[in-house]
Amino acid sequence: MTRPVTLFTGQWADLPFEEVARLASEWGYDGLEIACWGDHLDPWQGSEDDDYIQAKLDVLDRYGLKVWAISNHLKGQAVCDDPIDQRHRDMLPDVVWGDGDPEGVRQRAAEEMKRTARTAARLGVQTVVGFTGSAIWKYVAMFPPVSAELVEAGYADFAARWNPILDVFDEVGVRFAHEVHPSEIAYDYWTTVRTLEAIGHRESFGLNWDPSHFVWQDLDPVGFMWDFRDRIYHVDCKDAKRRVGNGRNGRLASHLPWADPRRGWDFVSTGHGDVPWEDSFRMLNTIGYDGPISVEWEDAGMDRLIGAPEALEFVRRLAFDPPSAAFDAAFASH
Repeated sequence: MTRPVTLFTGQWADLPFEEVARLASEWGYDGLEIACWGDHLDPWQGSEDDDYIQAKLDVLDRYGLKVWAISNHLKGQAVCDDPIDQRHRDMLPDVVWGDGDPEGVRQRAAEEMKRTARTAARLGVQTVVGFTGSAIWKYVAMFPPVSAELVEAGYADFAARWNPILDVFDEVGVRFAHEVHPSEIAYDYWTTVRTLEAIGHRESFGLNWDPSHFVWQDLDPVGFMWDFRDRIYHVDCKDAKRRVGNGRNGRLASHLPWADPRRGWDFVSTGHGDVPWEDSFRMLNTIGYDGPISVEWEDAGMDRLIGAPEALEFVRRLAFDPPSAAFDAAFASH
């Protein structure tokens, strides 16, 4: 059951797609989790243009790489977000931003997610990883007071906006793997439960397991994997380091930039943080996950050309296969 190890290209989208493929191949990665931004993958073109799809596959083939998943976090974020503001303008292409009218942005973002499903199918890929956005993340502090009805309306809004997108995923035989993450409709354990309930547990909606977002919230990433084992559709390896023990650094990071020592936590290269990786990989074996393990490299304190190959070596060392037989089978007398 040796699982392929891939590199998520989202943090490399400032480089041409072919250059990222070349680097990943030289380091020994098996493939890429391709981000739908930069020049890496355009769902508007990919959903319609056969030559465009073939050109992407040709690049992968040239470097001995494969693709098992594509990702569209940035546009998925805009499907449900409220407010839509300058943050979105900074990360959305003109085709989605348009005139900036918030509801128009949400509708065009939803259209791109449908096209992302079609692009994935045309690439021969069964999984799209991404965010959903949320109309109620702005209420997370619960003050001014937030009614239960207002919170419930946020889950209803998510279901109304994402069910038509998921209809297209069903139509083309592709699954969506939501990355549980603060600022999304599902950002911790119990919000994940409510999110799945909101869409009737439809099979086209599952989870991208990224433990870095659990660590700084004091959640158990291994237990989460077990409880949602039938919904783990993709795995991203990203790490996080807590620095909250000095009585000054807060869990919410105080609006400080990445790598500032006053932050209460930071994303760090895989293997340099507080994720219990060996327990995590053992649990992947236990639940029978046989998909790709994708290194999502984020570390403001380390050069990525050092971090990405080092992370690959770390994952290959710990992501061992389960045994073919129980160790105590050797004790049987017949």
